[in-house]
Amino acid sequence: MDQIAIGKLISKKRKEQNLTQEQLAERLGVSNKTISKWETGKCMPDYSIIESLCQELNITLAELLDGEEDEKSIHTYDSQQILKMMKETQDLKNKKLMLIGIVVSLSGIVFLIYSRLIGGTDIQEMLSGFTLGISFPLMLLGIILIIRSKCRKGKDL
Repeated sequence: MDQIAIGKLISKKRKEQNLTQEQLAERLGVSNKTISKWETGKCMPDYSIIESLCQELNITLAELLDGEEDEKSIHTYDSQQILKMMKETQDLKNKKLMLIGIVVSLSGIVFLIYSRLIGGTDIQEMLSGFTLGISFPLMLLGIILIIRSKCRKGKDL
């Protein structure tokens, strides 16, 4: 998929419909900045909104993913399969983010435990303070990643 070509097609079709970015955004329930990012190829529409986008622009999902209108060509894409694949890809990204969050949180807990186990000499006390200082940001970052993955999952449903 060529995000730049897809963005150009979105822009072209939006203009053919005499819609501003803001008007299209309002119809789709997104921000006009989101439309701008699609049109510049900085990101792709989420699978949950892609069918509505195609309907608004009067194009097929295959045309959108090809980044061009092609009335003569017979596409071998099945829209439902593509949407299912896009959803599964997003789910895998969410699971990966959650797994990273869990690993980072557990690392923070390990550092916290380690900081409690060491001590005695000045160097050991310094090392203890250092590991204690690392443990809390790691646990916080892990929790943030876990929450973010849950929020993304909830948004997709």
